[in-house]
Amino acid sequence: MSAIRLLVLGAVRQHGRAHGYQVRNDLEYWGAHEWSNAKPGSIYHALKQMAKQGVLLAHEVAPSTAGGPPRTEYEITATGHEEYFKLLREALTAYDQNVDVLSAALGFIPDLPRAEVVGLLRRRVAAIEAWRDAVTEDYVPEAGPEQLGHIGEIMNLWVHTADTGAEWTRGLIARIEGGAYTFAGEGEPFIGVLADGEENPYATGVTHEGDLG
Repeated sequence: MSAIRLLVLGAVRQHGRAHGYQVRNDLEYWGAHEWSNAKPGSIYHALKQMAKQGVLLAHEVAPSTAGGPPRTEYEITATGHEEYFKLLREALTAYDQNVDVLSAALGFIPDLPRAEVVGLLRRRVAAIEAWRDAVTEDYVPEAGPEQLGHIGEIMNLWVHTADTGAEWTRGLIARIEGGAYTFAGEGEPFIGVLADGEENPYATGVTHEGDLG
């Protein structure tokens, strides 16, 4: 799974209707350009591709008062909603994803009910434990990586990563079960997007939607 698809769909959905610069601004505000492939070119490309695929609906609107070509605003379609929630659930559950995919999903967990998020994260822990059990049939962490020569350091890294991932996920489950955050159906969620025109302190440039489409 590509993190950029989930990120762009989620960002557009949060606005209801958004142009490319708004989406880029939101993702830079979250720091996604540092921990994922959500660079400006990738964002605009994803918007255009998903519009062609019927996941987003593109609307041409009047140009700004500063002039320039009409800019495009995007709105998520019914098909896009289905894909968004499918990607979100998969990202929270699967262990064989890059960390940027999980990071993207964490930005949107309030879109799901609390109980469902807990269930998905428990499935994640189970997947991690199953992977670890399979690996440690041939590799014994307690014996140290030297048992396999320097190649053992590879297994050592992945086992430690799995253990850390399981511990972190259990901690998140505990926080959520303890009442942290506001989930779907519980009231007004935390606002994690910038209002149109609001200055982004983490912006990497000044290019606007009208410049790139």
